[in-house]
Amino acid sequence: MGRLKVLSGGDVCRILAAQGFVEVRRKGSHAVMQLHRETRTVTVAVPLHSQLKRGTLASIIRQSGLPRELFEEE
Repeated sequence: MGRLKVLSGGDVCRILAAQGFVEVRRKGSHAVMQLHRETRTVTVAVPLHSQLKRGTLASIIRQSGLPRELFEEE
């Protein structure tokens, strides 16, 4: 398991969008992204900060259900 990149909120939104997530709303400093699956809808709130803390990024990865490798350094 590699080390997580230091990413901004915008970077994370772009990664999520490339995986099928759609921004459904934006309020203040957060964007809410959703992915509609057959049985459920996955919703993830992304803070639009210049750098996300590693714990926040790990939580977004866990909520999204995406592979961690998309967010790791090469």
